[in-house]
Amino acid sequence: MKRVHTNDLPANSGARVRLAGWVHHQRHLAHISFLLLRDAGGIAQVVLEGLAIRAMALELLPETVIEVVGTVTASSQAPGGIEIHDPEIHVLSATTSPPPFELRRPQLNAQLPQLLDHAAVSLRHPRVRGGLEISAASVLGFRSTLDSLGFTEIHTPKIVGAATESGANVFAIDYFGKPAYLAQSPQLYKQMMVGVFERVYETGPVFRAEPHDTVRHLAEYLSLDVELGFIEDHRDVEAVVRDVLEGMITAVATHAAPAIALLGLDLPVVPAEIPRVDFVEALLLVEEATGERRAGEPDLAPSDERWLSDWALKEHGSEFLFVEGYPMVKRPFYTHPMPSRPECSNSFDLLFRGLELVTGGQRLHRHADYLAVLDEETQIALSGYLEAFRHGMPPHGGFAIGLERWTARLVGARNIREVTAFPRDLNRLSP
Repeated sequence: MKRVHTNDLPANSGARVRLAGWVHHQRHLAHISFLLLRDAGGIAQVVLEGLAIRAMALELLPETVIEVVGTVTASSQAPGGIEIHDPEIHVLSATTSPPPFELRRPQLNAQLPQLLDHAAVSLRHPRVRGGLEISAASVLGFRSTLDSLGFTEIHTPKIVGAATESGANVFAIDYFGKPAYLAQSPQLYKQMMVGVFERVYETGPVFRAEPHDTVRHLAEYLSLDVELGFIEDHRDVEAVVRDVLEGMITAVATHAAPAIALLGLDLPVVPAEIPRVDFVEALLLVEEATGERRAGEPDLAPSDERWLSDWALKEHGSEFLFVEGYPMVKRPFYTHPMPSRPECSNSFDLLFRGLELVTGGQRLHRHADYLAVLDEETQIALSGYLEAFRHGMPPHGGFAIGLERWTARLVGARNIREVTAFPRDLNRLSP
């Protein structure tokens, strides 16, 4: 008999089916018992009648893996309106001890460090799993949107011979007796691949040895990277950002609907045109509203991002806001300056619900420009990268989204680790 999942039961009403999953919870009354079986599709109620099967069920600890063969029966009082009658139960894998959490509870009654210490179990909780389902659907939407726009997916090395962004904050490793590093981003490689495919994207891990112990930083995270050629300026890149966000939200609504309902989420609406504000103007707005000296600062503080997000929602009805024209001193060497204000850049950040979500912009594309901004030692270290520009590169630009940060904002998580399966940070290297 072919196995069915719990979410397929309504289509099998009246049939004899085979389920397999985990013992989620049991309720024992005077003459009848109920066993809740959890699988990838959800939770189903199994009705237990008869002394023998009820006694057998009492021996099953939560999270025991079982197989159930029974008849699908409609019941208005059962979860989902369906339950299993006349069951046969077989143990596939017995648990050796009770789990560290009661997964049957609507919320896990434990602090985040304990949840992360026992991630193999805590991730099974429907609400925790829901965040990961939303993350997976977001990646699906990211890929499908870019595929439809003519982009090609690429895969680049995560062990590199030179730092991408700077020589600081990298994880150094021994590579067969030679120094190497874990990649901070695929930036240099995706630019090189614009010379091959014109439009490329990648989903892959990046590594930042930044000693941050905050709710918004990780030492390893999943970066959604995009690069496209033959652009006019950074506004062409922003247009792709907008389409990608809409595609990701649509995919979440379509493929993670049960998780959205369980978590009670309101998905954002991406406006036809996301509002923009110049970096200098943004600082002035914050300064005028708060009385705090902000003019002349080279970057936005977290409090600035929160204020500007509130401003965008009030003034433009948008949960998204582009901040453009960051000072060149705060941008990487490959950033294209603004033609009318060379001290500023053709780059942007996208704020979403009070947090920087996306960084992107136009890149330098002429070989001579790189020779002007890089010293001789760096030119030698990046010779493979610079070869692409020596042989002709189109005007291009791109952006990156941190998947965990995006997911945390969608679900309203207070800490990015709540939506990361096995986070790596300043203090955590296991499980």
